[in-house]
Amino acid sequence: MRVGLGIAAKLSFGLGALCAALFVLAQTDSTVATASALNAFSELQRAALARTPDQSIWSSQRQAGYRESLAETFDAPPGVLEIPSLKLTVPIFVGTSELQLNRGVGWIEGTAMPGADGNVGLAGHRDGYFRGLKDLKVGDTIEVESIGRTLRYRVTQLKIVEPTDVSVLDPTDEPSVTLVTCYPFYYVGNAPQRYIVRGTLDRSRS
Repeated sequence: MRVGLGIAAKLSFGLGALCAALFVLAQTDSTVATASALNAFSELQRAALARTPDQSIWSSQRQAGYRESLAETFDAPPGVLEIPSLKLTVPIFVGTSELQLNRGVGWIEGTAMPGADGNVGLAGHRDGYFRGLKDLKVGDTIEVESIGRTLRYRVTQLKIVEPTDVSVLDPTDEPSVTLVTCYPFYYVGNAPQRYIVRGTLDRSRS
């Protein structure tokens, strides 16, 4: 009986040691994966900040604003917006100040954060980064990259609304992204309307 208990104890100890080893291995793999994701996103952040955007359709005022913004220091952007059809890659900053929108696009407070489910609201200048939205079509792809996650959306709606219509930023059941800019794109002075691009999660690729 004592021999049997000894064998059982050894087996129990061996299984415990194996489980502990597997746990440590899993934790190590998780840490390595997290570090890898952080490094990859850091590289993406740096590339987005360092990239000089195509300003051929920007207004001269916005080009000057961009140059001035290069002398400023910004917090690391929590996301990067990419629209392949427009060849657009731009950092997403927290907030929608004039300075931030001269340097990139801004996350709209109260909407889902980049990388989260829900409705991610992003604002940009109509005579800067978001002027190219005029050429966007239903079916085009919008990508929002964050630490460890890339969400790919398909454009499902393009519409013009009044500035008071903030319902476009309401939470959504389906993961979505909503791009907001002033309209008309070439209006002189304060544009009277807003141009809205809505994309919903492309589950065939995410």
